[in-house]
Amino acid sequence: MSHGLFEMNSHTHPKIRILICAGEISGDMYGAAIVREMRAQSATPLEFYGFGGDLMKAQGVELYAHVSQTAVMGFWEVLRNIRFLMRLKRAIHGLLSTRRPDAVLTLDYPGFNLKLAADAKSRGIPAVHYVCPQVWVWRKGRIPKIARCLTKLITIFPFEPPLFEGTGLDAIFLGHPLADQVAETLSRPPAALPWGDGRRIAIFPGSRHSEINRILPIQIAAAVLLEERLGPCSFLIPAPTAEARAQLEEALAKIEHKPSSLAVCDGNSREILRQSEAAVIKSGTSTLEGSLLLCPFVLVYRVSSISYPIMRRLITGVAHVGLVNILAQKEVTKELIQDDATPEAIADEIEHLLTDTAARETMLAEMRAVNALVGKPGASARAATAVLDLIDG
Repeated sequence: MSHGLFEMNSHTHPKIRILICAGEISGDMYGAAIVREMRAQSATPLEFYGFGGDLMKAQGVELYAHVSQTAVMGFWEVLRNIRFLMRLKRAIHGLLSTRRPDAVLTLDYPGFNLKLAADAKSRGIPAVHYVCPQVWVWRKGRIPKIARCLTKLITIFPFEPPLFEGTGLDAIFLGHPLADQVAETLSRPPAALPWGDGRRIAIFPGSRHSEINRILPIQIAAAVLLEERLGPCSFLIPAPTAEARAQLEEALAKIEHKPSSLAVCDGNSREILRQSEAAVIKSGTSTLEGSLLLCPFVLVYRVSSISYPIMRRLITGVAHVGLVNILAQKEVTKELIQDDATPEAIADEIEHLLTDTAARETMLAEMRAVNALVGKPGASARAATAVLDLIDG
């Protein structure tokens, strides 16, 4: 791709330029929504460029790299991609000079994005970061450093801005973008999904290769047990990307015993949760989607035997792993982590949620209380306004 390198500052070029960077699928989703809202609100034409995914591209963002290249996690995975990541760093940081933006908007992906934000701020370019790094889980000592990197921090949880009090950073909570997306899902008639007969149960193993390999087999074994105990059941697995679908199908092909009714769907994760009676969800953002869509679930997670003790030592700021439980400050949904995540334990909890009406209603009531903390729909529009106001200011 050829990019023009002649430059004009914000006083001479006719558009507002925004360098926007999202390194993972969730950031691409949030970024696309904010771009759409910014275009709707701005009387001045907007020019977006940076890196992200298909959703941002569909909103007219000019991409220098795709999330399929940047969404790497874990020491060895990062090391294998280090040359690409270093080239991307040089290219994106270079845009601060060769294609100087009026603002930089970074979305999550803190290892890369906070360095970019700090570079932008040092050049006098406003730097806005969306999605607070999880300083409430580990390494609270990072808070002053993060504050120095940014002009504004837009958080998606209400307990995050107080963490930055006294740092001088403008940190604000504007609601969680998932509330927007769930409201959009619920505004449409239910979509047709390939359900079979019996109880409808969702399986969310994650989208990364390591997660699929570690978590999917125990979820499928639990599904087989549930079919034996409850009779006909139908299981759906969402695949957020074509790459994830290929990995899911490869992993499923290696599993000998599978339930009678099992299908992989392209996307439609929120629709699947909307229509499910219960779900088995890998720890992550999908657990909050499950709550917002009032789908009772059990949280599962497994990492390598080497990584787990390191992770446990690092996580010191919270008593729970799941976002729903963290927001509630108590166990709303069962957390089955590492050796506790067995097929039998998963099947026991899902059977309990499907057959014990009182337990199910208690979980749903506690989910509604958590959902109220997330904020009303409109988070993306409010974030768009905040970024435009900063540029105007």
